[in-house]
Amino acid sequence: MPTKETYDDHVIRMFLMAAAIWGVVGMSIGVLAAAQLAWPVLNFDIPWLTFSRIRTNHTFGVIFAFGGSALMGTCYYIVQRTGHVRLALGKLALFTFWGWQAACFLAMATIPFGITQSKEYAEPEWFIDILIAVVWVSFGVVFFTTLARRRIRHIYVANWYYGALIIAVALLHIVNNLALPVSLTKSYPIYSGALDAMVQWWYGHNAVAFFLTAGFLGMMYYFVPRQAQQPLWSYRFSIVNFWALISVYMWAGPHHLLYSALPDWTQSVGMSFSILLMMPSVCTHCGSAV
Repeated sequence: MPTKETYDDHVIRMFLMAAAIWGVVGMSIGVLAAAQLAWPVLNFDIPWLTFSRIRTNHTFGVIFAFGGSALMGTCYYIVQRTGHVRLALGKLALFTFWGWQAACFLAMATIPFGITQSKEYAEPEWFIDILIAVVWVSFGVVFFTTLARRRIRHIYVANWYYGALIIAVALLHIVNNLALPVSLTKSYPIYSGALDAMVQWWYGHNAVAFFLTAGFLGMMYYFVPRQAQQPLWSYRFSIVNFWALISVYMWAGPHHLLYSALPDWTQSVGMSFSILLMMPSVCTHCGSAV
C-alpha cells in the first residue's frame, strides 16, 4: 500500500524554536540599550557595549533573526495547509534554516565590533549579504515550487502576501547592498551622496513595508480566522488590500528624507503615497474582521 503523504513540519519547528531563542536574545539586548538611555554607565566603558552598537544589534536581532525565522517557519506551514501538499525540496528547506541562522549569527557577532556598512536595517557587510541573498532566493524556490504543486486551484490570500514578501525583499536586499569589497570586513556602496540615501531609504522603508507588514499580514490572514473559527469577513477586501498595499507602499520611502538634498518632487511623491496608505490600512481591518 502506498504510504500516506504528510506535511513536513520538522523544519517549521526548527524555525519557530529559533525565533523564540532570537526573540529572547534580541529583546534582552533591547532592554540593555533602553537602560543605557537612563544609565549610560551600563556600557561599562566597553566599545562594543556602547548604545550606538547594541541598538543596531537589537534591531537586527528582533527584525531579521526573530521576525525572519518566524516568517519563514509560518510561510512553510501555511503554504502546505492552504495547498494540501507537502513542502517541496525538503533538503533545500533545511538549507534555508541553517543558512538563515548562520547569517543572523554572523551579523549579530560582527555588528558590535563595528563591522557594518553603517546603513540602517542593512548593517551586515558584503560577505554576509551574499549569504543572505543565497538563502532568500532558496527560500523563494521552496515556496513557489510548493505553491506550483498545490492540489487546491485557488491561491489563498496569505500566500499572495508571502509571495510579495519574498520577491520584494530579494529585490530590495540585492539592489541596496551592491557594493565594492576592499577587504573581508569592509566594502563601499556603488552609490554616493543623495543617491545612496535615496536607495537606502527605498530599502529601509520597504524592509518595514514587506518584511514587517506584508509578511505578518499573510500570517494574520491565516491564523486569525483559524483561531476565531470564522472565515474572513470579506475576502474581497483582503484582495483589494493586497493590491493597494503592493501598489502604494513601495513609493513612500522618500518621506524618511524630507527637507534633505533629495529633489523636492521626490519628497512630494513620497508624502503623497504615504497619505494614500490609509486605504490599504482601512481594508486590512475590514478584510480581517470576523
